[in-house]
Amino acid sequence: MFFAATPALQLAPPTNSVHMRAVPVTMQLRERASIGVAPVDAGRYGGVVPTKILSDTALLVQGGSLRTWSYRSPAVEQVQVILSTEGRPLDADVELWHGPDNTPCKMRVYVENGQLRPFRAVIETPRGPNTIAIRNIGQLEFPFAANVMAENVQHPSPECLSASMTIQGGALRTYPFDPSIDSVQVLLKTDGRPLNARIELLQGPNNNKQVIELYTEDGCDRPFFCILETPESGNVVRIVNTAPVEFPMTAAVVPDSINERMYSGAVIGGDVVLGGDVGF
Repeated sequence: MFFAATPALQLAPPTNSVHMRAVPVTMQLRERASIGVAPVDAGRYGGVVPTKILSDTALLVQGGSLRTWSYRSPAVEQVQVILSTEGRPLDADVELWHGPDNTPCKMRVYVENGQLRPFRAVIETPRGPNTIAIRNIGQLEFPFAANVMAENVQHPSPECLSASMTIQGGALRTYPFDPSIDSVQVLLKTDGRPLNARIELLQGPNNNKQVIELYTEDGCDRPFFCILETPESGNVVRIVNTAPVEFPMTAAVVPDSINERMYSGAVIGGDVVLGGDVGF
């Protein structure tokens, strides 16, 4: 009776309308873990995301906060996660939640410079519903932009699929790359056993530029694929199978993009002078 006598008060439309059901992706914000942090678009914080991966759906994740992306449609079988900063370090936990207390895939990500080397990985999400949880475990002074996409997901190239090599449990392999290589593809999988691995991007002796500590419940059903940015020279990808010897895995590391100018011999800023200051 009170609402009937007060025409100025109107009830909000129900959230479970037909229009809301048509959206396959629902993004849930964990307010308990991020009190006082509101989502921002890439336009207001344009310096966080590099131009080549700029997206209107990127969210700013403050240090110590958590963001989740839920996919209820079983048609979403894989999603791509992109994390970047405005040039500061990036330290994050990325998990796949499938049902209560079930985490079939999780990884710890560290990047020295999130603008120069953004984190790009594809996570398999079969048999929905699935939820991608991204937590910024860094300090409050080190936020990063997170984006999770279910469309236009990158896939391994035919060269990457055919270049797999076995890495036994406890063993490691290194893959050095020419300075003309701007990025590389990394594909890890098993024959159905668990996958435990550590992926490192080195530039110089024991100089980690990017580190990924990975766990996957089933390396055949949920293989891991990522693209590592390898600017400048001296880049080496090191992959360590941290599982026991009973759990081998296959790894493929191939170039993804090549700097054509450097590959053709062109040098920015002038010609190369051999012999130091001889002749000057």
